[in-house]
Amino acid sequence: MEINAEHVNGLLLAKPKDRIDGTNSRVFEESLVEAIGDSGCSVILDFEELHYISSAGLRAILLTAKKVKNTQGQLVLCSLTEPIKEVFELSGFDKIIPIYANRDEALAALSS
Repeated sequence: MEINAEHVNGLLLAKPKDRIDGTNSRVFEESLVEAIGDSGCSVILDFEELHYISSAGLRAILLTAKKVKNTQGQLVLCSLTEPIKEVFELSGFDKIIPIYANRDEALAALSS
């Protein structure tokens, strides 16, 4: 699994590639938590290049969202492909974590 992450204007923009599943969800979560640190930054997860997510991946995202919230930040998702969007809708995670159509919308939402 590869995650491209960068800090922009106090936000963490992270873009995982390929899959988040039981084999790499722990590494995914640890990488995000390390990048977030104790800074209290908000996080945008850009799923444009994510093709599969399992329940272990959903758990990692939920735990990361809780960590971000505990540091007064917010976690949002953007650019979900149709299969990934369907997983979030079926699991009800779309009711818990804000989802935006693209990175610009996510940036605008966190900037307001």
